[in-house]
Amino acid sequence: MTDKPKIFGIAGWKNSGKTGLAVRLVEEFTRRGYRISTIKHAHHDFDIDKVGADSFRHRQAGAHEVAIVSGTRFAIMHELRGAPEPSFEEILSRIAPCDLVLIEGYKREPVPKIEARRLEAAKREPLSPSDPWIKAIAADHPVPKADLPVFDLDDTTAIADFIITVTGLPPRS
Repeated sequence: MTDKPKIFGIAGWKNSGKTGLAVRLVEEFTRRGYRISTIKHAHHDFDIDKVGADSFRHRQAGAHEVAIVSGTRFAIMHELRGAPEPSFEEILSRIAPCDLVLIEGYKREPVPKIEARRLEAAKREPLSPSDPWIKAIAADHPVPKADLPVFDLDDTTAIADFIITVTGLPPRS
């Protein structure tokens, strides 16, 4: 593990294949022996708690943070209660030590990233022409006249190799 994790993002419009690519990359990097963490940005209200669960009731009662702990995992939920959304840097600072943090979403953050494109995406307007941080494109269709490397959206191995090169992630044996 490195002292400061490498960071690489996956950007794209809704239904562009970001989550599927992120999951496959986590599996690939983990198989190679890397410790991976992820940050996903949601553009909508979300809940990881079930209505009626004890932790849900704690939050509903006004708890600022609720930690759920068991022998297999723990989660900490933090209620903003009207406060502004934390910055990307604030969230990154809360991540435990790891080799690589894969970011899904945060399409405008100044981190190296790959743009996911699918024909079924909500929008097809390319992000790369206006974002110098996009280093490659992963698509389920041909991308003519691309000024960046283009990968098949399902070529996880090649995309993982590219991420290792771009981030300078140390090799694993």
